[in-house]
Amino acid sequence: MKRFLALALALTMVFALAACNNGTDSGSVTQSGDGAATTPGAGASTNPGDSGTSAGGFELTVNLSSEPATIDPALNSAVDGAVMLNHFFEGLIKLGPVENGEEMKGAEFIPGQAESWDIADNPDGTQVWTFHLRDGITWSDGQPVTAGDFVYAWQRLVTPDTAADYAYMLDVVVNANDIMEGTKQPSELGVKALDDKTFEVTLITNVPYFTDIAGFPACFPVRKDVIESAGDQWTFDPATYIGNGPYKLQSWNHSEQIVAVKNDKHYDYANLGPDTITFKLIDDQSAMLNGFQTGELDYIEDLPIAEIPALLDSGALKVVPYLGTYYVEFQTTLAPFDNPKVREAFNLVIDRTFIVKNITQTGQLPASGFVPSGIYDAGQAGDFREVGGDYYSIADADYEANCEKARALLAEAGFAGGAGFPTVEYLYNTSDAHKAVGEALQNMWQTELGVTVQLQNEEWNTFLETRKQGRFSICRGGWIADYNDAVNFLDMFVTGGGNNDPQYANPDFDALIRQIKAESDPAKRTAALHSAEDMLLGRDWVVAPIYFYTNKYMLKPGISNFYHSAMGYTIFSYAKQG
Repeated sequence: MKRFLALALALTMVFALAACNNGTDSGSVTQSGDGAATTPGAGASTNPGDSGTSAGGFELTVNLSSEPATIDPALNSAVDGAVMLNHFFEGLIKLGPVENGEEMKGAEFIPGQAESWDIADNPDGTQVWTFHLRDGITWSDGQPVTAGDFVYAWQRLVTPDTAADYAYMLDVVVNANDIMEGTKQPSELGVKALDDKTFEVTLITNVPYFTDIAGFPACFPVRKDVIESAGDQWTFDPATYIGNGPYKLQSWNHSEQIVAVKNDKHYDYANLGPDTITFKLIDDQSAMLNGFQTGELDYIEDLPIAEIPALLDSGALKVVPYLGTYYVEFQTTLAPFDNPKVREAFNLVIDRTFIVKNITQTGQLPASGFVPSGIYDAGQAGDFREVGGDYYSIADADYEANCEKARALLAEAGFAGGAGFPTVEYLYNTSDAHKAVGEALQNMWQTELGVTVQLQNEEWNTFLETRKQGRFSICRGGWIADYNDAVNFLDMFVTGGGNNDPQYANPDFDALIRQIKAESDPAKRTAALHSAEDMLLGRDWVVAPIYFYTNKYMLKPGISNFYHSAMGYTIFSYAKQG
């Protein structure tokens, strides 16, 4: 009866809602026998617009989310900010389209600011990547882009004073860890400008996903003179927000819109699409859908959940792959969630199948582990999730057994039947979709465990800061892959990591991650990755995975030639109209 009442109440909440919310390829570079990198179609251009004809100018208006927390490449850690950064800046390697016959093309890495690169293995096990920059590349103010700009940007990323969440992205570069720990200077990072057009990187070992890192937003170049003169305000003024991407900042009306215009200094300017790309900053799903239906918005990625079934049936709402996990995270340093038994109990009573069938409704998969389906398992040449197996059953038939085990664990922790368990809060960012999930979780926890859980919501920017500071008991989390490797879902939980919101601290886990980063044998490395997930989830229960993401969108008819990476980056630079 408790089970029936829980589901009935959750269903009532879902259908009463009326409004609001919110692989990578391993790279296109292959290594030849002499260690030189080659790109597909040697001798032919690899740029998306290289048909020799302009896409034709038009104004494109899109909505990704509300106000971004930052559009500083080193400081951003959100997908919406990363999408914008992929238009304002360009890395050594960039995303280009994969022709798949679909409305939304896939994406893969192709040469960006670097036209080619060489890879050489050293006798000591280190590996050197040498990037050769294109001729004639410039910043949006006309100043040449040099290898020194990349040196500055990468040193800035690992400098402790920058306080970049993604500093650890470069921990595979020689001396990066020592710099981040304060025992070496940023100038000692294993990067060099051999000359203005040659950028050299020395890695601690053969890193299978380094192509992805070289194209990652945190590794985009930035201008030292601009940042040193304008300080932390450099991103807010078009006069100082100097980029090297296909678009440049025209204006930023906070909480309203960010307007980007074509960068006439970009090497592929003649082939760019929209004259302007306006990023509307909206956090209300009803307003998003209404804006799309009235023609104010050409592209949206969210809408009221009550509208999803009908729009899916009509074909107006599309779904594409997304490598990521939606999860709950626990504050591991504060009672009562400093006890792994409590965390496991809260994990076990989550009915993931119910949530994806009745709330999210866009093809998400119930999560039986933290690393999502679609991540490659190098050790057994398969899918990491399939090889790793399930940490709990997601079958309906096993739900009651999960709950019985959870109640026993809670009793072992000293809270039999929920007696004496303090009132706790579940924190989420303002959105009816997140609220609906939160209400379902609240009902499951209270019904099955006898505890009291209150819901607390905050606006996006406030929520990000609260979560980052660890000021929560239970919190909504979401992680989208930065590259197709399981370590990307695990290394953020190292002690003191910039994205370690649960403030998990385990020396054994840290040692495993260090081993993974230094291991060149694929089978040994993958075995260590599975051991790390076993520790994070199967032993310490730091997070409670709920489902593996998909990405939904609606696009105005007549717009084409845009593309989307499974990491969540949608590129509009070469979009066409008509």
